[in-house]
Amino acid sequence: MLPVAIATAIGFLMGSLPFSVWLVRWRVRKDVRAVGDGNPGAINAWRAGGWRVGVPALLLDVVKGGLPVALARFIFGLESWSLIPASLSPVVGHVVSPWLRFRGGKGIAATFGVWSALTYWVVPTTLGLFLATIMLFQTVPAWTVVTATLATLIALLALRSEPHLVVAFALNLVLLVWTHRRELRFAPKLRDFLRRRQKEDR
Repeated sequence: MLPVAIATAIGFLMGSLPFSVWLVRWRVRKDVRAVGDGNPGAINAWRAGGWRVGVPALLLDVVKGGLPVALARFIFGLESWSLIPASLSPVVGHVVSPWLRFRGGKGIAATFGVWSALTYWVVPTTLGLFLATIMLFQTVPAWTVVTATLATLIALLALRSEPHLVVAFALNLVLLVWTHRRELRFAPKLRDFLRRRQKEDR
């Protein structure tokens, strides 16, 4: 159990690094938590400092999710069920970062990093396609994220993926639901062209 504990601790510590906060403070002299919806993530880093800040913030958040999982797999030799704690810990670290008094980001970019290290292109591509598709039809980001993640979980089940991957992804979904819980109180909102279409059909 020692390798599991060490890999999980590394994942949490790396996931907790608030790159968006640091980059915006360094490049723009602002607090990213005062921008947009107040989330200390890559989207608000982009809003605060443009692509020159947003792109590095996004890439670093993906890397901090993927690197500790890659270490867990290839350095610590973890596999199957023993990978689950190390796979969730970067997202948990991002969400409850001790650097930010345990009020971190929403964990989307870190999730992409984790699943890039676990499944290479499979889950990130599937999740990305679902996100892009659902975004075309409705405008509430939280519902886009949660619905796309749920659809990806269903795809994993349909493809009869390894049980430990299904369980890990289901737990990751729970984390994303929790981080988006405030926005999920608002109903999904269809794009204008769909609402016009509905009125025309009536």
